[in-house]
Amino acid sequence: MAALPDTVTIQALGEQARKSGDADFQRLCLEYLPLHFGRRHGDPSRPWNHFSIRVHDEDGQQALNYEGNWRDIFQNWEALSTAFPGFLPNIVAKFVNASTVDGFNPYRLNRDGVEWEVETPDDPWSNIGYWGDHQIIYLLKLLETWQQHDPSGIEQKLAADIFSYAEVPYRIRPYADILRDASNTITFDQQCDERITARVEAMGTDGKLLADAEGKIYHANLFEKLLVPALAKLSNLVPDGGIWMNTQRPEWNDANNALAGGGVSVVTLCHLRRYLKFYVRILDRSAAEALPVSTEVADWLGMIAIALDSEKDLLVGQALADDDRKRLLDKLGKAYSSYRESVYARGFSGRTEVPIAQVTEMCHTALNFIEWGINANRRDDGLLHT
Repeated sequence: MAALPDTVTIQALGEQARKSGDADFQRLCLEYLPLHFGRRHGDPSRPWNHFSIRVHDEDGQQALNYEGNWRDIFQNWEALSTAFPGFLPNIVAKFVNASTVDGFNPYRLNRDGVEWEVETPDDPWSNIGYWGDHQIIYLLKLLETWQQHDPSGIEQKLAADIFSYAEVPYRIRPYADILRDASNTITFDQQCDERITARVEAMGTDGKLLADAEGKIYHANLFEKLLVPALAKLSNLVPDGGIWMNTQRPEWNDANNALAGGGVSVVTLCHLRRYLKFYVRILDRSAAEALPVSTEVADWLGMIAIALDSEKDLLVGQALADDDRKRLLDKLGKAYSSYRESVYARGFSGRTEVPIAQVTEMCHTALNFIEWGINANRRDDGLLHT
């Protein structure tokens, strides 16, 4: 870094990082966003919307700073990328590096990293949980715009092991527990939160990222980082219905009609259709035949693929019977639950080569179920139930 000039283009910085061969330096440079002010979205009268607008530092100089709820930030950055499309890889990196092993994003994002809500019993507004309604479409819009601006950019990053996972001390309960109480689905892991706090004190905000067995930042490629949120949504697919929103936070996508954190969203089902189609197009253009993926993610992928394939004969005739719908829901939910149990307890154990064709085949099978569900929700007037 000392050899860099006082002013450098983002492209030159990225090239310097690649030449270094250091995955963390590449990650940090790719995440870098020289924002000095961004429109802060959110009604400040709401008690959970605490934020500050800081445009100058203690010396009166222009401050590089941003903060906000992750949904609001990426909504605003989507518009900002129209003026500064060269920073789309950085915005996407910031998004996926802030996503978790269970396929969600923490509550807040700022220049120093990520933040999450903690339980505060004396605060009536205190709550924990993941919002799940905006995640797929926000990421997809950024990816689509990046692909339009740089048609080969995403393909070039698919195999790069320079991305990360945010470690958030939330634990989604086992599938059986979610069935018993779909409004109480997440526990706060106090010990994990304390470990993260200690890491941050020792190494800075990178301490909020998932570490490997040696205590170093765990790296993944973009192929995996784009696969995980898709698997998380497919794991909550209600056949003939939509995507089950069951992670405790209200779903405030306007088109979801303010689902109270426990509804089934056709809107998200439609967004997932568009996301999977885009993902398949990117993979079809990749020169790679296989790419390494965390072993537990590869196992999760295999379980979801088997579950969908084993029930594809359901997609004939009319609406599904209740027991058929429940059988597939159970298979998907148990696969996700098994994956979470493993990675929560032990993290990732290694890497497994996954054929690109295996992922695209799973996506095509999933799309058949998604199309079926969209058609099942189409009303007589041509609109959709949400």
